[in-house]
Amino acid sequence: MTRRSLYRAVTLLSGFALLAGFSVITAAITAAAAAPSVTRVTGSQGNWQLTVDGAPYVVKGVTWGPPMSEAARRMPDLRSMGVNTVRTWGTDGTTLPLLDAAAANGIKVINGFWLQPGGGPGSGGCVNYVTDSNYKSAMLTEFSRWVETYREHPAVLMWNVGNESVLGMQNCFSGAELEAQRAAYVQFVNQVAQRIHSIDPNHPVTSTDAWTGAWPYYKAHAPDLDLYAVNAYNAVCDVQRDWVNGGYTKPYIITETGPAGEWEVPDDANGVPTEPSDVQKRDGYSRAWSCITGHTGVALGATLFHYGIEGDFGGVWFNLIPNNERRLSYYAVRQIYGGTPVTNTPPVITSMNLSRTTDVPAGSTFTVDARVTDPDGDAVTYTMGYNSKYINNSGGIIAAQFTGNGPFTVTAPQQLGVWKLYLYARDGHGNIGIETRSLRVVAPPVTGTNVAQGRPATASSHQTAGDGAPFTPALAVDANLGTRWASDWSDPQWIQVDLGSVTAFQHVQLVWETAYGKAYEIQTSDDGNAWRTVYSTTSADGNVDSVELNASGRFVRVNGTARGTGWGYSLYEFGVYRR
Repeated sequence: MTRRSLYRAVTLLSGFALLAGFSVITAAITAAAAAPSVTRVTGSQGNWQLTVDGAPYVVKGVTWGPPMSEAARRMPDLRSMGVNTVRTWGTDGTTLPLLDAAAANGIKVINGFWLQPGGGPGSGGCVNYVTDSNYKSAMLTEFSRWVETYREHPAVLMWNVGNESVLGMQNCFSGAELEAQRAAYVQFVNQVAQRIHSIDPNHPVTSTDAWTGAWPYYKAHAPDLDLYAVNAYNAVCDVQRDWVNGGYTKPYIITETGPAGEWEVPDDANGVPTEPSDVQKRDGYSRAWSCITGHTGVALGATLFHYGIEGDFGGVWFNLIPNNERRLSYYAVRQIYGGTPVTNTPPVITSMNLSRTTDVPAGSTFTVDARVTDPDGDAVTYTMGYNSKYINNSGGIIAAQFTGNGPFTVTAPQQLGVWKLYLYARDGHGNIGIETRSLRVVAPPVTGTNVAQGRPATASSHQTAGDGAPFTPALAVDANLGTRWASDWSDPQWIQVDLGSVTAFQHVQLVWETAYGKAYEIQTSDDGNAWRTVYSTTSADGNVDSVELNASGRFVRVNGTARGTGWGYSLYEFGVYRR
């Protein structure tokens, strides 16, 4: 949209706004009609500053997470936090509501453009920057279109081309080819910067990567960038050193930072990353901002990660307002940016201990003891949740069953593996404290002797291909929950164990992998030919099946007649117990 057509739209909308009295529309009109601003990087080596319309400007920002359609109602909150900038990763036809709402609240926008292979949603896969001229031409045309569209919008602060692609290319290439691709990518970023400058000389251009190791490529191949940008979490305080050691001649901004990420923390007793506590996350933002502002004349500010509303695994780790609830990190950002003072803050969880962490039997109960205080003396209520990312890469959090008000008695999941347990403490004023610990769910112990352990096992089939293959029947009777038998992907399938002689037993435990039997029979035989069914079900749900019975036989067989998934049948363990 040209400036002339923009004002034509403003005139039409103004009349509608007067008739309807819509404050949101009025705010958008005000933003659209405002004069475009001019952003400059000024100064000299080691003594730079960012200016907007000639006035010094330090980026006090956050990365933007909610839908663009929510921008009008959320921007006042950002303004009250002291935020003056938001960063996006993609700019297109959906961006206008964000720009309008930002301008109406005196907030600027770093407008991002995705390039493959980036570091997040929308970034796509691998591109050959040496040979794929069609992709580069298409992106250059697309980016130019939106720069032309929004260059005169008063909310525009700068343009940001790409996100974490230099690092991300290691997932696509290696060796000399990786180096060639990285150089070609940065050369294309420079080409984009030249094009943007030709369309919009009033706003600078930067490019973000995941580590300062990308900056040598920018130094060598992207002279037309006005400044550099980097995402740095726990490593943010190393950026100044890296800039000095690299001999760089451009300033920079930090485009993502905050508490330590999964890749920066030690593993816990269950072998998964130890998530920082709410208190540590709060302090992580303050530490990051101190290091950024400490690099005077070079670091021009930051957009902290993340003003997001998702309450999933990543949302709990990083978001300031997961599920629209304010946590300690939200108030930390508000304080460092000099936002409006507040009178009520979240509950603080300073400890969380599980009675069992590495060997919690499936479906059993365990105790959680947490120290929770509320600075304002508010009554605190609790909920709990489970996440299974380290089992199946799921990001979602499901409700956990528990009783008590601290200490809590919590019911473990049925599925084996390492889970994360979340404790939520709410004060009734929209504030929340969140703490999390991992626990490893194991098969419930069975009394008696496992007479199937180590005995000869055979099956109707087994998979010979796949990560960890072959999945032979012997792996289901080796007393190792890290190995498994897996059948072909068809019905019926069976696995049987030879106990050596006719043996009486009272319990069978089946520890299923994700591929389980929905309908199956447990059968016995004295000779391996004539079979009798001692148990059957058509409604099994996987995980661990514990079957009490009184039976005998030399051979014991699980005969699967209907799979619970599209895969085959797969057992970590097939235990037959004599008491």
